[in-house]
Amino acid sequence: MAEEDVVMAVEAKNESIEKPAQDDELSKEDKVELEKAVRQIEFYFADSNLPYDKFMWTLHTKLPTHWVPLNAVASFKRMRPYTTQFGLSRIAEALKESKSQLLEVEKEGEEWRVRRREEPKEPVNVWERSVYAKGFPVKTSQDALEDFFQFYGATNEVRMRRDEDKAFKGSVFVEFTEQAGVEAFLTADPKPKFGDEELLCMTKEEYCAMKIKEKGLTGKAAQFRKDLIVRRKFDAFRLTGSAPSSTPSSAPIVLEYLGVKLPVSSDGGIPEEDIPFVAKATLKFSGSFDNVYFNAIKEPLKDLFEGMVPYIKYMRGESSGLVGFHRTLQEEDLASVKKALATLEDKELTWEFVPEDVEKAFQIERAKGSAKMLVRRAEEGGNGARGRGRGRGRGRGRGDGRGRGRGRGGGGFSRGSRDAPPSEAAPEQTGEKRKRAVEPDGGPDVGVRGVGAPPAIKKAKSESETA
Repeated sequence: MAEEDVVMAVEAKNESIEKPAQDDELSKEDKVELEKAVRQIEFYFADSNLPYDKFMWTLHTKLPTHWVPLNAVASFKRMRPYTTQFGLSRIAEALKESKSQLLEVEKEGEEWRVRRREEPKEPVNVWERSVYAKGFPVKTSQDALEDFFQFYGATNEVRMRRDEDKAFKGSVFVEFTEQAGVEAFLTADPKPKFGDEELLCMTKEEYCAMKIKEKGLTGKAAQFRKDLIVRRKFDAFRLTGSAPSSTPSSAPIVLEYLGVKLPVSSDGGIPEEDIPFVAKATLKFSGSFDNVYFNAIKEPLKDLFEGMVPYIKYMRGESSGLVGFHRTLQEEDLASVKKALATLEDKELTWEFVPEDVEKAFQIERAKGSAKMLVRRAEEGGNGARGRGRGRGRGRGRGDGRGRGRGRGGGGFSRGSRDAPPSEAAPEQTGEKRKRAVEPDGGPDVGVRGVGAPPAIKKAKSESETA
């Protein structure tokens, strides 16, 4: 949840967003909008979101009775237009009349408050009910995507995949409420189109397998990649009885990149001016191949350059890519590369140095991706190899200080004495915020309040409430 949402949710007052409900009959269009507001709030409290949204879970567990101020929820970014249009009272009454009966609403004094009727229950078969789709225009809105997938079946979540600059990548992960929605979408005839563009569609399992194959991963590396795609940043069902510490480790986060140690901020940021530039450490490969499997390039090059695995940037379907090395290359190095990898898929492959501006941008991108992955692994308690900061830290070390794993492109990783995997293992949506959908998956298939619920995180100081 964005910081501005947190601030507004905490500071919002009833009088600042309250608007008396009107007695006149709503138009058909207004009824549709009010229903969207109800579905949005129900999603916030649904099994598919509440236990995985740290801020919502904090609100839910703040009081033992689980009441949450409605004005806090109404202040969230996606709710603000509805709150302005209808006011809290009309939204509260609409929640009471909702067919799902997921939530109960009451007014205490001058404040409306809301809570689940039952305790959250961990969703099952989420992986099987999830699909991947690509081909959407980059300016497509969240609402447009949700409306599109509702045609095939109710959804719990439509997550827009974004790059490091938060720009929409044109692809989504979608979790349908029922398996029938998955089947309707994947077996649609003609195939699903968004506008005039036919979409690339597959199950999330197939997407994961495709990415693993593209990168040439096997064994533990393949499982690690799958875990990155599946893992949630916050999961109340996985919490222990004690509250997680909100105080970050005192050990500094340091990225060793191309021979320079770079301090990394808690959000994975590093100043661009501190990132070193090593000229002629990047090569471009081109050819008429259909696709590139990373191992086909990595293995021959690793043997040429002191056993160091290079960093490869390549987008599926393109006819060229970049390879980053851990040191400056000489003309004889380029000649060795051309000899070792003269062809790919039985087609001629060309190699060349890249212009300085292209190389600088590429090295900055490498460093930033590595830094974000380092912070992510540190937050998750990842156990990378203990190395000596020489650009090694693939995560295969035994913790004996010898740094057995090899990082790509000379990027070593350490937090104190621990290392994290390099940026190539990072998921495509590095640092990406979870995107909200609107369809709840609560309903009758939920537990009894206080029984079998995930543990509460440490409660914030607040006025006591009598149950």
